[in-house]
Amino acid sequence: MLTKQRQELILKLLEENGSVTVTEVKELLDTSESTVRRDITALDREGKLVKVFGGAVALKEGAVTAHEYTVAQKLDLNSEEKKRIAKYAAALIGPEDFVYLDAGTTTGYMLDYIEEKRAVFVTNAVAHAQRLVAMGMKVFLVGGELKASTEAIVGSQAMRVIQGYHFTKGFFGTNGAARKSGCTTPDANEAMVKQTAIEQCRECYVLCDSSKFDNVSSVTFAPFCGTVFITEKRAAGYEECENVLLSEE
Repeated sequence: MLTKQRQELILKLLEENGSVTVTEVKELLDTSESTVRRDITALDREGKLVKVFGGAVALKEGAVTAHEYTVAQKLDLNSEEKKRIAKYAAALIGPEDFVYLDAGTTTGYMLDYIEEKRAVFVTNAVAHAQRLVAMGMKVFLVGGELKASTEAIVGSQAMRVIQGYHFTKGFFGTNGAARKSGCTTPDANEAMVKQTAIEQCRECYVLCDSSKFDNVSSVTFAPFCGTVFITEKRAAGYEECENVLLSEE
């Protein structure tokens, strides 16, 4: 049986039963245990199931929500977790870096921990730009429409400006992160700006506290597979994800 056929059958079993064991699949498909484990690992990396000890379980993502908190409201949500993530992320910035800094509260907390004064920054957040300048940093503010709720600059003008840059590192916020839906945000215009900036980054990091895993907002701006997440602890079901970095390590 071809690899694709085996994997489709595994997904069908999960859809029907919610979970499968390596032994069950091995006996059903009359194949080796190592082959089944490879298939489950491959499907896990593609975000199509959740690999667990001895088998796999079906994806269980949260309900889709279009609600968006204001910046003031977000500041009170998981602030200690966000600060731990921000401190870890800030330490990744080196003297030669040309950094894209996305709008958001977690990226905003990074400004409390950035020690490298020679890096250059581009941001679509007015508040971030003001603080960076006050810190003596060289910063470029992206132009365009200012969105009131998130204080982010969005729109086609912002996208055109970003497309002219080539960043060594980029740091992004997200409203939700899930294997199937990827990184999501409620606003399509903001998602397009994020996606454009990610495409211009050599290295990209999404700052995501553990409460956001399995949450899904309206619009995807980056896939789960291939995106590097920085979080403060392993969320249930994401313990084995190699692309999830722990800020406490």
